[in-house]
Amino acid sequence: MVRPQKDPDLLKTIKNCIETGRYLDTRHVQERRRERKITRPEVLYVLTNGHREKKKDKFDEHYQAWNYAIKGKTIDRDELRVIVSFDENGMLIITAIKLR
Repeated sequence: MVRPQKDPDLLKTIKNCIETGRYLDTRHVQERRRERKITRPEVLYVLTNGHREKKKDKFDEHYQAWNYAIKGKTIDRDELRVIVSFDENGMLIITAIKLR
């Protein structure tokens, strides 16, 4: 099977999904946010204001989809990495990690 192309305008796609409410927290990110004391508004802030880490993008063979890494600081200056993917309904927030 041929891998799909990466989204050439990823940050715009992410912002559009957030603005239109076409995003979903996976069970995994809900658990990680709880464990790591990260709020949903912090995740959305980083997704809206962060930058892409192309080196951290990974292709998920099982789901046949790209997972993209976005890194940024929250309003409180915590550094986060957020991993997202996309399906036919919009954006899936996969996980969130505090870096400092």
